[in-house]
Amino acid sequence: MSPSTPPTSISGGPSTAPPDLYGRERADRMMRALTVLGRLHTDAVAHRGRRRARSGAPHPPTRRAGMLELVVRERVVEAREVISLRLTAPAGGRLPDWQPGAHLLLELPSGRRRHYSLCGDPLDRYTYRIAIRRLPEGGGGSVEMHDALPVGATLRTVGPRNAFPFAAEPAVLFLAGGIGITPILPMVRQAARAGLDWRLIHLGRTRASLPFGAELSELCASSERFEVRADDEAGPPDCAELVGRAPAGAAVYCCGPAPMLAGVRAAVDAGPGGGLHFERFAPAPVVDGRPFELRLRRAGIDLAVPADRPALDVLREALPQTAYSCRQGFCGVCRVRVLAGEVDHRDLRLTDDERAAGAMLVCVSRAAEGERLVLDL
Repeated sequence: MSPSTPPTSISGGPSTAPPDLYGRERADRMMRALTVLGRLHTDAVAHRGRRRARSGAPHPPTRRAGMLELVVRERVVEAREVISLRLTAPAGGRLPDWQPGAHLLLELPSGRRRHYSLCGDPLDRYTYRIAIRRLPEGGGGSVEMHDALPVGATLRTVGPRNAFPFAAEPAVLFLAGGIGITPILPMVRQAARAGLDWRLIHLGRTRASLPFGAELSELCASSERFEVRADDEAGPPDCAELVGRAPAGAAVYCCGPAPMLAGVRAAVDAGPGGGLHFERFAPAPVVDGRPFELRLRRAGIDLAVPADRPALDVLREALPQTAYSCRQGFCGVCRVRVLAGEVDHRDLRLTDDERAAGAMLVCVSRAAEGERLVLDL
């Protein structure tokens, strides 16, 4: 099998230096210079963001206690419309540890906050790597990452979090759709190191659209363990047939678009496999929704939320600056305060006390049919 488009470096920077023989962090003069330039760039973007704030643009970033600053060390073209970024500490020091499946909640220079899966090697304690597919019709985060983050630019994060942990079962089938390879790739590395019985199938519309082809081919020395399946070569995938390739009793780890995930879930439920672990990179469709209303007290606006739409989407049409990230109810970025009304909480983050105090995540939570929620907005 021929790999997809090989990575193309567009920075040429060297790897982050490890500590010296005496355990001291090595200073990197080039990175210090790039960091200064990056901060100037970030401040300029933030200044433009402040001027756009009244027109509905995202709020400029603010420094929060406990946030970790990262510097873009390298940009690499991994496939058509896909880049990867290597991120380091400004002085090249050690970063917080992480495990396969972890992601970063990044605050961009514009103030947007977005989640990106870590797709590097967990044994590299000095570098984080993420990959981003450019989505011109999205919420603007991917376009900013592609077009407005040069080498040396700074980002902020609260550190790695893991909502898709790898349990390292003895037998594993990995299914990755397109950019869904990002959380899967570190799992494959761990499975290979641990000597597990594993298989990986990477699916996409074309080989050229699939990132990390050369890297995966090198990692998966045996062609029996790794397959690229492109729609333009083999037609749309049969999820039941894919799941049927799993070793006996294997766990299935899947990340990809919603139709693929739905097909895989149905196939796993119907088969004798060892269970399904999955992560979405798009919001789940609203199920069992009922129409309700939002009243924005400070804005003096009433909004109707249809049965099949999230409250976040309706809210952003009225207030485009509304912050959001995961759209799945676990990051907490879209949290708002409810002043009146009973919330149907569907998130995975808020505690009972937070809910009792009026907190709501508008990306997934709703209200009963005909109910009106009064928000402190």
